[in-house]
Amino acid sequence: MEDSTAIKKTSTFWTMKRKEESIGWLFIIPEFIGIALLGVFPLLFTIYLSFNDWNLVGGVSSINFIGMDNYKALFQDDKFMKALTNNLFFTAVSVPVGMAIALVMAVAIHSYVKFKSYFKVAFFVPYICSTIAIAAVWSALFHPSKGPINQFLLSIGVSEPPMWLVDTSYALVSIAIIAIWQLIGYQIIIYLAGLTNIPEELYESARIDGASGFQQFYRITLPLLGPTNFFLLITLIISSFKVFDIIKFLTQGGPNQASTVLVYRIYEEGFQNFRMGYASAISIVLFLIVVVITSITWFTQQKNVHY
Repeated sequence: MEDSTAIKKTSTFWTMKRKEESIGWLFIIPEFIGIALLGVFPLLFTIYLSFNDWNLVGGVSSINFIGMDNYKALFQDDKFMKALTNNLFFTAVSVPVGMAIALVMAVAIHSYVKFKSYFKVAFFVPYICSTIAIAAVWSALFHPSKGPINQFLLSIGVSEPPMWLVDTSYALVSIAIIAIWQLIGYQIIIYLAGLTNIPEELYESARIDGASGFQQFYRITLPLLGPTNFFLLITLIISSFKVFDIIKFLTQGGPNQASTVLVYRIYEEGFQNFRMGYASAISIVLFLIVVVITSITWFTQQKNVHY
């Protein structure tokens, strides 16, 4: 009698729904393990290292706790402050300019251009190409004396065209131009997806009421693309703070640190100077900057949606 009762309780607990849930957990457990090993553990270890002095060459035994010294040294480090300023400038230029150009081009392709599929593919190709290959092409384009860009400027009467990548005033601007060009196709595709979801009836009603093209764009297109703009803004800000490969290949942070950004400083301190504790402190500061900017953007978006 007791055995039958136990069997009944077991069968009641181990229902078909619980079995399905267990199978689902078995599928996602490897993903959780991967996230823990490749995401959570490196983050926690980086936080720990940021409070330590560790020369990578010395091995784990050379880790020495120094408290907040790395963070105090950061804001007295001219190279770090220069990298932070450069990164903020790069973000302030590349993100809004890229989004504005992409939005205009997406609206043109969506409303006025035939063979839309061709232009989607044509603009998207740079995004999926190797960054180093793109940097090599732009290096040739930006060549001070033989590059096509300066040759064109000379032909139209510009006697002293910019030196671009080797000029402290233009190096970071040149990097921003390349980044905008590479990401423009991705942004256009996202904007086109957003434009496709806007009902055509809204534009027809606006035209009947006598709204101009600009009024339709300002009153209908822009408000309804709010979620798309928010998504692109967040992803592009994060991407702008991760820029490294183009700078490493083209300028190596120069000339005179004119194109040094935070990730490049992390690379210099961690893998050239082997100061892993100091590099970890820069990484945490970078992480916090991205979190703060993303949070401000998020709360602003939520406030506008609520309004």
